[in-house]
Amino acid sequence: MKKNATLQIVLVDDHPILRQAMKQFIDSEPDFQVIGESGNAIGAIDLARQLKPQAMVLDISLAGSNGIDAAREIKRVSSGTKILMFSMHDENVYAPRALEAGASGYIMKQEAPEKVIVALRKILAGGVYLSEALESRMLKGLKGGASAGSLSPLEVLSNREFEVFGLIGKGRATREIADTMKLSVKTVESHRAHIKEKMNLENGNQLVHVAIQWQLEQLCR
Repeated sequence: MKKNATLQIVLVDDHPILRQAMKQFIDSEPDFQVIGESGNAIGAIDLARQLKPQAMVLDISLAGSNGIDAAREIKRVSSGTKILMFSMHDENVYAPRALEAGASGYIMKQEAPEKVIVALRKILAGGVYLSEALESRMLKGLKGGASAGSLSPLEVLSNREFEVFGLIGKGRATREIADTMKLSVKTVESHRAHIKEKMNLENGNQLVHVAIQWQLEQLCR
């Protein structure tokens, strides 16, 4: 272990090259030490249970489980571990869910590596890390309050279903969704059926229409 390292980090991302680059960058900080790596949710939970790291950088799109679902289990087995979600998915859509699941921060993969260090230091100090734009939007939402009947039907979806719904709204076919999420076509079809039932949609065409409309609303916010 690095002589002066006091803050132990675990990295979880299913892209080995990106994970290795991020490891080198984090390890370049004199007080940071990457003590574990994984490319999937099960490995992330096992590392949290065994190592009890101070922080974990956790991707959302992982084989075997949604990263947000994994975050809940990680907090259960290692409540002291601070979680920084590291994702290519739209923060406006996924960050609120990540925070609800126990994450302390959310950062987009296209951000400069230096921002990851800034985010880690902030959450390790007990803060919450979000982009300035998202922080501003969430504060405005809190000040404005929720009007009667404004709850979104998306609140009834599980995180996996929510991810499928988002991909449908981007025009992805079932096979493409299965490949993207590393699931079987049958599993994606099951998620689609559950989404239709929970959102009271009559058929697949209506599901696609609602999902695309929702995506357009996110872009126009």
